[in-house]
Amino acid sequence: MSVIIALAALALLMLAAYRGYSVILFAPIAALGAVLLTDPSAVAPAFTGVFMEKMVGFIKLYFPVFLLGAVFGKLIELSGFSRSIVAAAIHLLGTRQAMLVIVLVCALLTYGGVSLFVVVFAVYPFAAEMFRQSNIPKRLIPATIALGAFSFTMDALPGTPQIQNIIPSTFFNTTAWAAPWLGLIGTIFVFCAGMLFLQRQRNKAQRAGEGYGSDLRNEPETAADLKLPNPWLALSPLLAVGIMNLLFTHWIPQVYGKTHSLALPGMAAPVTTDIAKLTAIWAVQAALLVGILMVLVFGYKAISRKLAEGSKSAVSGALLAAMNTASEYGFGAVIASLPGFLVLADWLKSIPNPLVNEAITVTLLAGITGSASGGMSIALAAMSEQFISAAHAANIPLEVLHRVAAMASGGMDTLPHNGAVITLLAVTGLTHREAYKDIFCITLIKTLAVFVVIGTFYATGIV
Repeated sequence: MSVIIALAALALLMLAAYRGYSVILFAPIAALGAVLLTDPSAVAPAFTGVFMEKMVGFIKLYFPVFLLGAVFGKLIELSGFSRSIVAAAIHLLGTRQAMLVIVLVCALLTYGGVSLFVVVFAVYPFAAEMFRQSNIPKRLIPATIALGAFSFTMDALPGTPQIQNIIPSTFFNTTAWAAPWLGLIGTIFVFCAGMLFLQRQRNKAQRAGEGYGSDLRNEPETAADLKLPNPWLALSPLLAVGIMNLLFTHWIPQVYGKTHSLALPGMAAPVTTDIAKLTAIWAVQAALLVGILMVLVFGYKAISRKLAEGSKSAVSGALLAAMNTASEYGFGAVIASLPGFLVLADWLKSIPNPLVNEAITVTLLAGITGSASGGMSIALAAMSEQFISAAHAANIPLEVLHRVAAMASGGMDTLPHNGAVITLLAVTGLTHREAYKDIFCITLIKTLAVFVVIGTFYATGIV
């Protein structure tokens, strides 16, 4: 019964998200409804001590990233930089390659270390422009961005700095480059299958006479008579964000050390900060500030007239995206604390093959919590020792465990209640009903990829 309660809460939240209801409202309703059916006396403590604690903690850490990412994306839009990049890409590659360009740009940014949430804000303005000029349905933009930002560069491509590829290293004593050949095979599978699917959907829409669409929401605003800047100049802030993110990642620990103690005259006690836990976040924030300043310097003339209104729009978008994702984070924390979740986790331990066991466990927990990193952290914290023991008995390198765990985390995590999916749809001005079906197909491809990698390892022994 406890398992049914946990799954029912998940089903309610997914249904609410798909039907267009606010996740900010329904995440606590679904989570606390499950607590009510489990232990009525725990509802208020669970809301304050678990849901709100995790929700506020998420906002504390990540809201500045959402805010700076939204401002950066809005400035890219208002300055005409997005239109300039699109015009150059279409001139170079033609309108048939619009989807490929967007996927590659997203992949470049995420592999450079830019948060996938930031990528959504930064890429959407010129994705919308490119799809409009190529007459591709706008509803395919989320799936295209998801393929480039939420899939192979998140956890399959060797060396990716995304958190989903870093978490396994702390459990298996591996590096971000673990199992490089298997990672490359997984990357090729996801990229090729994903592009074939997107092209199929585009061709299908074209045969049906479906174009970009009309009466759309949250469309980018660029003055029609705006003189477009040089495309290399327009591209430079995007490249700067990726490059400066890497540089700040190295510089911040050198400047502050492992920990930093802040003691200002008016403080009752010093505040000690663990720099290692905040390096990635601070690096992204600093890199985005550099990108924002570059756009302001190079495109101020075009931006100045709409800067006030544009900044308000960016702040509104950032608040909505951050609150949606934070609510999801709180929901996952409450569900993970319920007995039904623990029963499900214990049941997963009975799967005999260590790699299949790990893949199914991680992707199911990521799906239930709506978080790749959250589901993987829970799974590995509870079962990593079992995975390691079984791998040693079967002569499986721990590098393979790392790659399978990372790729599995990015499988079923992108169900309708996933925070990144909700953010992506909110930024693009689309609903689950309009665009989620295509995102889910990318989710299925990504889920299948980890089993392709497992099969490849058993068939060839390649690592």
